[in-house]
Amino acid sequence: MIVGAGQAAAQAVEILRRKGYAGALTVVGEEPVLPYQRPPLSKKFLAGSFERERLPFRHQAFYDGHDVRLKLGRRALRLDRAARTIGLDDGSVLAYDALLLATGSRARRAAVPGAGLPGVHVLRTLADVDAIRAEAQAGRRAVIVGGGYIGLETAATLRELGLEVTVLEMADRVMNRVVCEPVARFYEAEHARRGVRILLRTGLAAFSGDARVRAVHGTDGSMHPADLAIVGVGVTPADELAREAGLACDNGIVVDEHCRTSDPLVFAAGDCTNHPSARYGRRLRLESVDNAFEQAASAAHNLLGIATAHDRTPWFWSDQYDLKLIIVGLSQGHDRVVMRGDPASRSFSACYLRDGELIAVDTVNAARDQMAARKLVAARIHPDPAQLADITRPLKDCVA
Repeated sequence: MIVGAGQAAAQAVEILRRKGYAGALTVVGEEPVLPYQRPPLSKKFLAGSFERERLPFRHQAFYDGHDVRLKLGRRALRLDRAARTIGLDDGSVLAYDALLLATGSRARRAAVPGAGLPGVHVLRTLADVDAIRAEAQAGRRAVIVGGGYIGLETAATLRELGLEVTVLEMADRVMNRVVCEPVARFYEAEHARRGVRILLRTGLAAFSGDARVRAVHGTDGSMHPADLAIVGVGVTPADELAREAGLACDNGIVVDEHCRTSDPLVFAAGDCTNHPSARYGRRLRLESVDNAFEQAASAAHNLLGIATAHDRTPWFWSDQYDLKLIIVGLSQGHDRVVMRGDPASRSFSACYLRDGELIAVDTVNAARDQMAARKLVAARIHPDPAQLADITRPLKDCVA
């Protein structure tokens, strides 16, 4: 059985059937729709240029043809590990021999006055985006709380749809947890050039309005008129089912390198997990499509008794306007940044070093650099910083 119906669940189904598993296979998902792609939601789907029919990973015929039982629109409420059963919100109880938890994550909601007003949204699910699309009309005023990936992607999309857009970010730069200052300042300038108003060092104090939201109030005392507001302040792991069943959890469901939880019959994959990384020497909880895809593949192999360790170099991406940001590796703890190229050219990279080792690379519209970065970061090279900065030298050749 698989609980959760997102990227990790869809990938696990693919691997299990492809590798010859012919037994009963059930997928339980809270949303009443087939497992679908999330990345287009804040970008092309919100913009109206990505058809709804293209969102599902697979259509119903695939699940029917591979004898996959789907229990969609149902929430798993109880995991009884002793009885090996899952209790659903409709009162039904399903038995399992082995279980994969792929419950993902949930958008954080604002705990401030007015947060429940109509017109205040989060952006995580298809239903969330449908609600935003219904209100995202040209000329309206949108206030976005949070200057991370989701906030900035949504800001770019809404601006291109003709809305007036304001972004409130409590840190001193956008994407402050994941990119260095030159990359952040570049994105701030690009958004400003297109008419997005970004207010830094400004947290959220409250929403106000009568029958719906009419204004967003900042912690600095500012007031911003709003026809709609979107809260994009991160996600939390959906690990309630595991915690209540007594599985080890710590910022997600704790798993080993084989995606196994503290119960040998229960595995987990995707955003909901906290897994060990040999590459970075610590435990990680990653929120990315690539991690969900690769970890679910590893979990499926291990469910079939094919020992497979999960230890990939992570990567992430963000599309904003005509800019493609790709981040390879994790830059936390770096002690030096080497820039390749001039941000003014709108094609450049930032290389992060720690004790001389290349631990991460951010690329903006620099496809060759990002392809090379995947190999170099995984190889734990110690490059010559002068070579890194020389844009006439291919990144793949910057090996000391």
